[in-house]
Amino acid sequence: MRKTNQIVKEDVHRIVKDLGRLVENFRDKKILITGFKGFLGSNFTAFFHLLNQEILNNSLTVYCLDNSIVDLEDLTSPYTEGFTVVNGSGLNDLPVKDFNYIIHCAGIASPTFYRKYPLETISVNSIGYWEMLNNLDVSSLEGFLYFSTSEIYGDPDSKNIPTKEEYRGNVSCTGPRACYDESKRLGETISIAFHQEKGLPIKIVRPFNVYGPFMRLNDRRVIPDFVKFALEENVINILSDGTPTRAFCYSSDAINGFIRALLLGKPARPYNIGNGDSEISMLELANIISMNLGGTEIKYRESSEKNYLTDNPQRRCPVIGRAKTELNFKPAIHPSDGIQRVIEWYKETYFPNK
Repeated sequence: MRKTNQIVKEDVHRIVKDLGRLVENFRDKKILITGFKGFLGSNFTAFFHLLNQEILNNSLTVYCLDNSIVDLEDLTSPYTEGFTVVNGSGLNDLPVKDFNYIIHCAGIASPTFYRKYPLETISVNSIGYWEMLNNLDVSSLEGFLYFSTSEIYGDPDSKNIPTKEEYRGNVSCTGPRACYDESKRLGETISIAFHQEKGLPIKIVRPFNVYGPFMRLNDRRVIPDFVKFALEENVINILSDGTPTRAFCYSSDAINGFIRALLLGKPARPYNIGNGDSEISMLELANIISMNLGGTEIKYRESSEKNYLTDNPQRRCPVIGRAKTELNFKPAIHPSDGIQRVIEWYKETYFPNK
């Protein structure tokens, strides 16, 4: 990977341009990014790296924390220069406890991995999160971003799709996805309680199917899976009947929305962050990737994972009126454009000679 991958650099510049003067809120601030090696954490690390170098004149102090429960290849090293990298937990291993902004990306978001590590998933999303909040020096804390998930809605009935923040969910507390879904729901409760009892400025975001650079090729979510098999085997394997739909949101749009929630959102108030205008089926997704790569065969097959489709929603699509009205959030990247960009990133990162 080049020192600053061009796709990533273009994405960050797009975010900075759209945020405008909002980025000045970060000047001379101390920032913590937890789970910085993960998909969203890596995007935030790249954002603050380029923001610091090109806009804020190296005025930021950034701490990047990860305990590496899931063994991820290092894609962030070009973007951590000048930052403090900490391998460990937010409870025991931080060299300082006072921050101006905390972006809490720590978590295990891929269904394949949270089914493999259910206890660790529960801990990081709720128990460890509670302990971390209790251990912080919050005297200078201006904003804290808690990442919930669209999966807290479970499998909504048709009357609640697209889904508003007021929907309380249809979630199994015993199924194979429960360790993730329920611990994120509890994480939201913890966030609200800490705001009510201790005044912590915790903002809550519920991402809807975000994709883009830094989503590892072995992540086992649908877009990297489709691209991986297309590039390696010239085939896309659909592990359903192709009809389930998702509203995919490209990472530069999503990071823009997350930062707006951190800076402009109301504490203890959840915000759906996604692209409600981009809902497509798994077959449509496969066709977009196939057209981008050319000559890729599409096949239907069953997953080797026993519970792959258990409690998997047929549709997932957000109502983002709250984010539009209160945060001025305006997603702009259509899946056909975003997928083309992420394919270019995958090629350069994993298949530089292909």
